[in-house]
Amino acid sequence: MQMVVDAVRIQDGADVLDADLHLPEGARGLIIFAHGSGSSRFSSRNRQVAGSLNHGRFATLLLDLLTQAEEKIDVRTAEHRFDIPLLGRRVVAATDWASNHAGINDLQVAYFGASTGAAAALIAAAERPTAAAVVSRGGRPDLAGDALPIVRAPTLLIVGGDDDPVIDLNEAALRRMRAPVELAIVPHATHLFEEPGTLEEVQRLALDWFRRHMGQ
Repeated sequence: MQMVVDAVRIQDGADVLDADLHLPEGARGLIIFAHGSGSSRFSSRNRQVAGSLNHGRFATLLLDLLTQAEEKIDVRTAEHRFDIPLLGRRVVAATDWASNHAGINDLQVAYFGASTGAAAALIAAAERPTAAAVVSRGGRPDLAGDALPIVRAPTLLIVGGDDDPVIDLNEAALRRMRAPVELAIVPHATHLFEEPGTLEEVQRLALDWFRRHMGQ
């Protein structure tokens, strides 16, 4: 399978975000990744999931939700990683960039969010209702707040079976949503899905969800 790999820069007002675009031949959609607190586009777990989606013929865009200057501050203060409105705006900026970028502007867009990135992804799905689907891994969808009932995109919430506090938060978010939504609990997985086979199950669930809801 041929793949175009491109380092791109995305404008958000005066700010510039770094991102990596992987575009397989005959892509059936574009998945924008929103990473969790304290992480970046180099997240090994998100890259593993993205690789499985690329093999399933989905393009992926992994982006830094913070600028390099913001990242330097955040490492010391952690003040930006929980700024959910800012993170959501950045995912919207990436969505708008994709809609004008040659080669991917005709692809349906969906989102994959981890931890706080799940809230950012849901905010973007609420603001850009053409979004085809959302998948959350160990996410904090509750932090999307009043955006939750506005989301139209079919949403899959994946949580580790041993991550009890996050299960509760996902169940609370699910009750606020009006879109088609499912909760998938991966047995014996903790928050980061570090246990053998658990991240592979996330990959399988995500690929199946995007196949079901994109290209319709």
